[in-house]
Amino acid sequence: MDAELQKLVEAGKLSPAGAEQLEQLKPGAFCLHKSWGFGQVADWNLLLNQILIDFKKKKAHPMQLQYAAENLTPIPAHHFLAQKASDLPALKHELKENPTAVMRNILESLGGKATQAQISSWLLGEIFSEPEFKRWWDSTKKLLKKEGHFLIPTKRSDPIELRSAPISRADELLTFFNQARQPREQAAALDQIIKLHQEFQVPERQLQPLVDAIEETARRNQRLNPAMAFELVIGRDDLLQLHPRLRSSNPDLTLERLILEEEPRLAHILPKIPSAKERRILHAFPAALGERWTGRALQLMQGSNARLVSSMPKVFGEAGKLDELRAALDRSLREHSATSEMLFWLCKNRADWPELINPELLSAILSACERDQHNESNSRSTRLRDLLLSDRLLIPDMFAGAELGLARDAMRRLMLSPVFDELTKRSLMARIIKLYPDLQSLVSGEQAEEKSEALVVSWSSLQKRKIELEELVNKKIPENSKEIGVARSYGDLRENFEFKAAKEMQAVLMRRKSELERDLHRSRGTAFASPDTSQVSIGTVVTLRETT
Repeated sequence: MDAELQKLVEAGKLSPAGAEQLEQLKPGAFCLHKSWGFGQVADWNLLLNQILIDFKKKKAHPMQLQYAAENLTPIPAHHFLAQKASDLPALKHELKENPTAVMRNILESLGGKATQAQISSWLLGEIFSEPEFKRWWDSTKKLLKKEGHFLIPTKRSDPIELRSAPISRADELLTFFNQARQPREQAAALDQIIKLHQEFQVPERQLQPLVDAIEETARRNQRLNPAMAFELVIGRDDLLQLHPRLRSSNPDLTLERLILEEEPRLAHILPKIPSAKERRILHAFPAALGERWTGRALQLMQGSNARLVSSMPKVFGEAGKLDELRAALDRSLREHSATSEMLFWLCKNRADWPELINPELLSAILSACERDQHNESNSRSTRLRDLLLSDRLLIPDMFAGAELGLARDAMRRLMLSPVFDELTKRSLMARIIKLYPDLQSLVSGEQAEEKSEALVVSWSSLQKRKIELEELVNKKIPENSKEIGVARSYGDLRENFEFKAAKEMQAVLMRRKSELERDLHRSRGTAFASPDTSQVSIGTVVTLRETT
């Protein structure tokens, strides 16, 4: 022990344990403080019973000897922070030339494990900028996975651990799968195994138990978690294809069989499945459902799954059924039964379907937006409305070569739509008028008529019309929207009487709503008090008598 420290111990100013700790904190040594972080011992001042520490934000910070002994942790010269403070250029070179050795040092300095956030806090600033660290970390992580001494977790928030002995990447992947507690974790581990399948040197021995486990988990989850069952079966099929020597213990458990058994629930299952696997399922429709697959696919397109709507046409194309899809789309446009997602997809891909881009498309878009508005599904129609407003070539494409009468009908339909405010309506109508200048009078003429003609009615009649409009908006139209939704779920719209009847009633209700709104706008209430009886006018009652 240092002689001066021995004297302090004998004088009762320092405990023996404190003196032993201070032996490791001589000037030039490195240390850690729980609040101020990394520091270096600058000097001792034993006369004042002090030790001076250079912290990053506190240079020459004095501490009482006993307090320093109890609160400072000495760190060896090979500690990462000590190397960073003593020879930063050499450390930067090592990070570039041997990143796995530096990572081993970092983990050893942090007790054998550390999260990515902890690692980045030591490397950002003096060593790396944010973009530089990201590039370095992406490349280093690949090396760590191959090296075998490092346990790389699937979750970013979990710590990276340093192993005492190397483990092959294949064994590590199998361990992840076997330790997974939830089917979702098993599916994620399976995806990694498929991605790195070349790591398995003896796949028939290493992966056969995994195939059996996958099939058992898929079987157990089919009823309560069918989406996960689909994912596991697809992963199993990928493994069997990559390694032909593997064998299925349940050959009846196929993707086609799952589709057939879960057909009634497909509309709810498919949105929960990753897009790549969803496409695999859709491409298996013809084999699973036979000749009726097209009808089922068209029904699914009527849902609100945008991803499915964009994927399904590729399936029709590969099966040589584009004409059938085109006919179904044309029918849905004429019947105004196309959903917002279908119409959004059609507008975005209109170059591939030019025969469907006509004035009828605008009417179908307005109907879909109105339907979503009444069903309180504005979030679904927002994309479609935004597209109609932002894509300034969409309306010109719809009316290219169309007759003047169709353009006039479309403008009238747009005027009566409750979806857009007046300013937006004028903006959309201006695009049609640009193509058909003669229709300018349709707007200005109706405005003049509204200003010049007033409808004088009794207060009771005015109140009666207001009550009728309120009942239409708050009761009859929402009920009709629900009836349309229920009728659509019955299946084939070509032979669906309930759907056609509900759509016809929708047209009647919307027309009556427009009439009431127009009449109420023009109406002027009066009590017909003190009428001028010298002539026949509003408020007078005329009695006719036969003079002969």
